[in-house]
Amino acid sequence: MKFSKRHLAKTITWRLIGTLDTFLLSWLISGDMAVGAQIGVYELITKMVLYYVHERAWFKSAIKSSNKRHVLKTFSWRAVGTIDTIVLGWLVSGNPLTGLKIGSAEIVTKMLLYFGHEKLWYRIDFGLDQRNRRKRLEKLKKSKKQ
Repeated sequence: MKFSKRHLAKTITWRLIGTLDTFLLSWLISGDMAVGAQIGVYELITKMVLYYVHERAWFKSAIKSSNKRHVLKTFSWRAVGTIDTIVLGWLVSGNPLTGLKIGSAEIVTKMLLYFGHEKLWYRIDFGLDQRNRRKRLEKLKKSKKQ
């Protein structure tokens, strides 16, 4: 698997958003700030790895339709993320129901946040050297025609 600065940047920005969401939900559901913080810290590590692998897998996808792609990525990532959160919530709190509650709440919040994150990154050229070169070339061709 080759290194991608774009996928690494997406991983970091998403993880910051996702960890804050998990921390807040875990704290509210468990009633214990320490539990929320602990789940957030563990998730920071597990989800960074899982998200990067998910991004690399989707980069190779043949699905080009923007909205279809974003919706499918949202659901596939949410499945991976929810399972991870449920397990971490259970292990940290010692209560499987707490893990299920946190994971269930995240299904809604994280899907909305993730969809917005995907739409934003779809518009950003960071790390897409070939796309950037092609845009510069097209701009240069247009200016020569005028």
